Amino acid sequence: MAKHYLEFEKPIQEFEDKIIKLQSLENDNGDSLELNRLIERRDKKIDEIYGSLNRWQRVQLARHPERPFSLDYINRITEEFIELHGDRAYADDKAIIAGIGKINERSVLFIGQQKGRNTKDNLYRNFGMMRPEGYRKALRLMRLADKFNLPVISLIDTPGAYPGLGAEERGQGEAIARNLMEMAKLNVPILAIVIGEGASGGALGIGLCDRLIMLENTWYSVISPEGCASILWHDARKASDAADAMKVAPKDLKDIGICDRIINEPTGGAHRDPEKMYEIIKKIILEELDLIEEKNNKRDYLQSRIQRYERMGYFQEEK
Repeated sequence: MAKHYLEFEKPIQEFEDKIIKLQSLENDNGDSLELNRLIERRDKKIDEIYGSLNRWQRVQLARHPERPFSLDYINRITEEFIELHGDRAYADDKAIIAGIGKINERSVLFIGQQKGRNTKDNLYRNFGMMRPEGYRKALRLMRLADKFNLPVISLIDTPGAYPGLGAEERGQGEAIARNLMEMAKLNVPILAIVIGEGASGGALGIGLCDRLIMLENTWYSVISPEGCASILWHDARKASDAADAMKVAPKDLKDIGICDRIINEPTGGAHRDPEKMYEIIKKIILEELDLIEEKNNKRDYLQSRIQRYERMGYFQEEK
């Protein structure tokens, strides 16, 4: 399958197309020298582009169609995974993957928003946009995790909660609000990891946590940059300006105490070396769960979460 290049990655594509063409020829010494020069120039261009990404470019990388999704991470970091289905009230939402898995023989509950790789898959997964039954499925299984003392791992990657008429009729807002209330009271560790997009209440509905981790090329905000630009300037083409104004990048959120840790990705994004990304995520999940449990040795998770969220929003103006 051909690689997908974003607009700002086109200079890299030019080098890689030339490299592939040269590699397909019967190389003599001259060709080998030229090939090495092209590879060197490509690597330099990669360092140049990815070493100075702006916020809007990180948003685009978060949406990259080849980026690992929740199910990719779950399948590669667990020794065993059993998916569980349905909210026991209406239906099974395919936009969310949920089930019990083992990491290094440690049982955990995974909840992950799932997009598709192509149009057919995206229609099946509803483009990663959860409906009320998805949030209720997540809550049903989080209560199960609480009962059996299983840590909760929440993988966030959504353009937002589904805003369709049926979803609103079935109580989309209530489902998200109830999850926030109930998650706050769970007496087990909750680790949330933003692996792609973290948009609005769609992300928050499974995102209340003890620790929030973000991959380097992700974003997390109350609205998408395009949505913000459309409201403020009536022009979605100003999404780059909106991304800067909203400060949606991981470093911005870490600076104001929302994000607890940023995970560096392989150069070019998680999709460039997914195997390495899986190894990193697995290691960090185990580290973070130990950290949460050590901090809450008296298992007073509710009080700890109250303190965590009360700290958010404090700021000091520079004179």
